[in-house]
Amino acid sequence: MAQNRIQFQQGLSLPAFLARYGTEAQCESALEEARWPDGFRCPRCGGGAHCVLHRPRKWFQCQVCRHQASLTAGTVMQGTKLPLTTWFLAIYLIGQDKTGLSALELKRQPGVSYPTAWALHHKLMKAMAEREAHYTLDGIVQVDDAYLGGERTGGKVGRGSENKVAFVAAVSLDDAGHPRRAKLTPVKTSSAEVMGQWARTWLAPGSTVRSDGLGCFRAVTQADCRHEPTVGGGRKSRDLPEFQWVNTVLGNLKTRLSGAHHAFAFVRYAERYLAAFAYRFNRRFDLAALPKRLLVAAVGYGPAPLCSLRSAESH
Repeated sequence: MAQNRIQFQQGLSLPAFLARYGTEAQCESALEEARWPDGFRCPRCGGGAHCVLHRPRKWFQCQVCRHQASLTAGTVMQGTKLPLTTWFLAIYLIGQDKTGLSALELKRQPGVSYPTAWALHHKLMKAMAEREAHYTLDGIVQVDDAYLGGERTGGKVGRGSENKVAFVAAVSLDDAGHPRRAKLTPVKTSSAEVMGQWARTWLAPGSTVRSDGLGCFRAVTQADCRHEPTVGGGRKSRDLPEFQWVNTVLGNLKTRLSGAHHAFAFVRYAERYLAAFAYRFNRRFDLAALPKRLLVAAVGYGPAPLCSLRSAESH
């Protein structure tokens, strides 16, 4: 049986990572390059002339407006008391782990407390979610509705369960029929109104949407998309070849969440976990570059205080 080129790619080994980011000085240099690839620019006035201060981590003082900025100010790392090596190791572990990484496992690897590992994990997932929000799907798009969570004992069953979070799973295909990008989006309910808004937000006009014929998916035409429903004739959509890739993505998602996370607050944090899965799936072609790309995402996201991390997401 031939090896899958994507599954068997080299990635970034732990020795190679430590050789590149094993010291605080190496991490400082990498963080500075990620923040200012063309050289320092003052966050306040945009000036480039500056001097460097050490206290003990590197600071920059603008020679125009005298504003001082640390390496981590204005990033997801703002206010951190952790060594940069701990942040970079967390970025590496989350980026390279294919089957998912729980906060409990993240606690053990860098040797931090569970609350610290939880905050690290969620800060980076917020950065991943923000990055994913820049992309839409186009071309041929397979789409399906799915749910996180299950029925509670004595509670409602089916789609009305209070412990279930509805989300839309969509996968765009290239000309050869292979998956390009995935989009996993929590929604309030599977209604025509919600699906129309979802399509206008996440689908490029002119896309062809293939669904299992659920009535709400007809609303994708509101976004100037073509709808091609497929009725299985008694067969479930997961058994139909027309939905091979969206079903594969959903299967991998289920395996990842059930294997790495025994439980989490679906209603509050569904968007982050789904976006983190999609972020890695959409960048699966170059695993070696994932740590650097996630570093750039963390630098570009902005501060994420603990109070905002624990607040409920708005679907």
